[in-house]
Amino acid sequence: MIELPPGLHGAYPRTRLHDHLGVQALRRAISDGRLVSYCRTVVIQRERMADTRTRAAAALLMAGPDAVLTSHTAVWLHGCTAAETNRIHILLAHDRRLRPRPDVAVHYNQYDPADVVEVEGLCTLALDCALADLLCRARHRSTALACADQALGALPPPQRAELKADLTMRIATRRDYRGKRQGVFLLDLATGLPESPAESTLLLIIAEAGLPLPEPQYSIRDLDGREIWRLDFAWPEARVALEYDGYAAHVDKAQADRARDEDLRRRGWKVLRAGASDLRDPTELFRHLSVQLSSPERRTRAFRM
Repeated sequence: MIELPPGLHGAYPRTRLHDHLGVQALRRAISDGRLVSYCRTVVIQRERMADTRTRAAAALLMAGPDAVLTSHTAVWLHGCTAAETNRIHILLAHDRRLRPRPDVAVHYNQYDPADVVEVEGLCTLALDCALADLLCRARHRSTALACADQALGALPPPQRAELKADLTMRIATRRDYRGKRQGVFLLDLATGLPESPAESTLLLIIAEAGLPLPEPQYSIRDLDGREIWRLDFAWPEARVALEYDGYAAHVDKAQADRARDEDLRRRGWKVLRAGASDLRDPTELFRHLSVQLSSPERRTRAFRM
């Protein structure tokens, strides 16, 4: 059995394995399927082909020493698991060019070396730098917002304001004006309070529909100040609650959810529930929300129609 040297998450420059194993042993390892050619200059361990870190390491080795991970890949490495991992995103200077690959997205821009950190041995843009760019440029705005909520939610509450201030500065000082308005809009929505990417998405579609924004993770307390319930979203003045029923959180809990909703109704709250189908088509949800958030007189007229 060939003894492989330590690699960068299972990725190796081909020349390194040439020197360590010899040409014949390397060819045999590839022929036997233990190693796979990622590109002309990089090989990876077959059992780690699907690992995001391995693919990121291979892309960096392919791109050369000045490449850094950016966008979705960078924020994923910083702990934002809502980021997309189907492609590895790398950043190169304008004077560099890399042959395109379907599983690698190459971004060309200048960057400050002071903004580069090492995460698990991989050269990566700092969180605030990568996240600000994602908020401005992400094609799927819900993913960018979910990543921002995850980044903020991972911090103690006093530190969330600091990260938002850093992100605000990053967006304001971007040389690339494209996406600045989107970045400001998404950052304004980000609180770190939604407990899942789906909840971040739900908040985004409410905002995009022009409905009043709810308070995430709103606490219902008794007369002694003890928390009784925590609502996913609430409009306290209208006493309207919106709960997102994710499968993992609510499986086998239908009876408990009904009892909870009934208790909230006795306390004067109107409870609406949303699921994955409402994220795909929120028309019916918006209709119910519009009715419940309207004045009592308008609600009476709407129900009579």
